[in-house]
Amino acid sequence: MTEEEYWYWFTNIWDGQSVNMRRLLEHFRSPEEIYKAPEKALCKCVDEETADRIIQSKKVIDSKFELDRLKEKNIEFIHINSENYPARLKNIYDSPYSLYVKGKIPIDNIPSVAIIGARACTSYGISVAEKISSDLAVMGIQIVSGMAKGIDGAAHRGSVNVGKSTYAVLGCGVDICYPRDNINIYVECQKSGGIISEYNIGKEPAAWRFPQRNRIISGLSDVIIVVEAREKSGSLITVEAALEQGKDVYAVPGRLGDRLSEGCNRLIKAGAGIYTGVEDVLSELQIKFDDKNEIFRKNELPLEKDLQVLYSCLDLFPKSIDSIMEETGYEAVDVMQLIVQLQLMDLIDEPIKNYYIKKI
Repeated sequence: MTEEEYWYWFTNIWDGQSVNMRRLLEHFRSPEEIYKAPEKALCKCVDEETADRIIQSKKVIDSKFELDRLKEKNIEFIHINSENYPARLKNIYDSPYSLYVKGKIPIDNIPSVAIIGARACTSYGISVAEKISSDLAVMGIQIVSGMAKGIDGAAHRGSVNVGKSTYAVLGCGVDICYPRDNINIYVECQKSGGIISEYNIGKEPAAWRFPQRNRIISGLSDVIIVVEAREKSGSLITVEAALEQGKDVYAVPGRLGDRLSEGCNRLIKAGAGIYTGVEDVLSELQIKFDDKNEIFRKNELPLEKDLQVLYSCLDLFPKSIDSIMEETGYEAVDVMQLIVQLQLMDLIDEPIKNYYIKKI
């Protein structure tokens, strides 16, 4: 057996990473030594039932056959000793011992950012996540997320929309598109980036797998941005993993009293960075901001002067009519007329009653 075959066998004895795996690797030097160890030697570091399971697994798991099957499906098996195993993941606690990849994995020497948030999010949250993703992607930053509904999906779309790389880390096998609604994202990720999981093909989504995969999302990223999250959101599990890994966390501030803003506002209160624009993250990553890029060009729409003035004062953070009046100097009647015109032109949106944002 090759080293790859030994690792495939070892990582498939259990469904996901386990304490026994770590204990065995601390006692023996490699999966090959574990494979060749007699039951008596195994029992020195695991119980008799686990030792028997290891012995029996040799009869059940045909590593060469299974690895050949993965190659036929264009799925790559990467173990922790592989040359192309992500360096970022080697530096975290509880590194996954193996990964399954459709497409590619994030390049080690290129900055990557995870954009995460609520599944049941607002249209405003979707717009912000897409905008953040596209702004960062055109600056050459790799976008990582979990392909869930809501913010995750928007993060992937933002990168895909500008033709850049995005990577989805799943809580199931890479051969399964979950949720099914994100099939377009699933296909596009494989073209521009990759689909990644520590679970073998055929493994169905399970609630316990998603918190486990979150450490990989943060592990593959240099910075984490939370767009919308409830106070007890699953996104905060990713944040906890990120903080344990020494990663920087940013949160998009939200309205007081809004349940989908509670998690972000609490993160900011606890010391997370406040995301106000792409410059925040670029500064953290020591990347020079280039506002000459087409996506950052402002005020180039062929609009009449009054429309241009009002449109220019809006951004992705909702502004009230009073704020718009104060910034533009226009009267309420004029502001409302201009807003109606911009809405008819599909240039602005009203995520909250009487609050307006630029539409992506």
